[in-house]
Amino acid sequence: MSGIADVARLAGVAKATASRALSGRGYVSAETREKVVAAARQIGYVASPNAASLVTGRTKNVGVIIPFISRWFFSEVLESVEQALLQEGYDMTLYNLPRASPERDRVFEYFLARKRFDGIISVGIALSEPEVDHLHRLGRPLVGIGGPIRGIHTIAIDDTASARLATEHLLSLGHTDIVHIGGSLAAEMDFAVHTKRLAGFSAAMTDAGLSTDGCFCASEFTMPGGYATGLAVLGDPRRRPTAVFAASDEIAFGVIVAARELGIHVPTDLSVIGIDGHPYAEMFRLTTLEQHPRSQGRLAVTSLLAELDSPATPDAAGELTVLPTVLAVRSSTSAPRPRLTS
Repeated sequence: MSGIADVARLAGVAKATASRALSGRGYVSAETREKVVAAARQIGYVASPNAASLVTGRTKNVGVIIPFISRWFFSEVLESVEQALLQEGYDMTLYNLPRASPERDRVFEYFLARKRFDGIISVGIALSEPEVDHLHRLGRPLVGIGGPIRGIHTIAIDDTASARLATEHLLSLGHTDIVHIGGSLAAEMDFAVHTKRLAGFSAAMTDAGLSTDGCFCASEFTMPGGYATGLAVLGDPRRRPTAVFAASDEIAFGVIVAARELGIHVPTDLSVIGIDGHPYAEMFRLTTLEQHPRSQGRLAVTSLLAELDSPATPDAAGELTVLPTVLAVRSSTSAPRPRLTS
């Protein structure tokens, strides 16, 4: 079996230099690193993670906790986190965290506590106070995505401001008969995403001097949910709005499909805007507020690894990085068609 001494001999360097080149710890010139890596590849040498851990104190593994895997936003964040970690030579251990349950308790009390991680990334999970205390006691760097968590650097968008901007875009086009199709408040997402997007819509309507009575319809955060709610909202021509602000792009896609099925032209008869920046938005020509989940994932990894290299003084309140959303205007929104007068 080949060892580090064999790699060093083939590369023509000292054993300590070969070790630094392969572990990434300590300075080694780019030319020397390339020679060492090429020598290791030539003889099939793979550094032992356990041995490296004894030297560096690191496992080169990051734990990630996430509530959903199959939903678009979470899968985009997860894929970007994994790619960013791999680029830095780190492995990832994933925990699909359910809501309050014995299974969730076991993740915190056993897996995160007893398995060795260099750090932990929490994606879209509003941790309870005992869970936050438990993670802090582990003494490892923590980064969150989705909303503020006590004592943890977190990354998020401003859901209220984004919803307000989406509504203001419709108002600026001349729409006054606008319906918000959003998530059910009874099935609220963590960090109150449904409530905040409804609040942004309501604030924009109120500031424009418009009533919000009867202007909200609940939907699942899915394309089928948007389709079903869209049929209900658009099916009665006497109460049909001229515009819909959908709380997610997937809801918006469902509304557009429902409109087409009912013979309603988008945007001539109905304007539709969403929030997310889903890859299918271009295909549906959907105007939307893009939130770039992949950028959030990459930033979380960058932040975590930076804290590993230079541990920050704990901030009791926690640092919140609010990323901007970008209005991408496409052909699903336009000025409303003038109403016929008798």
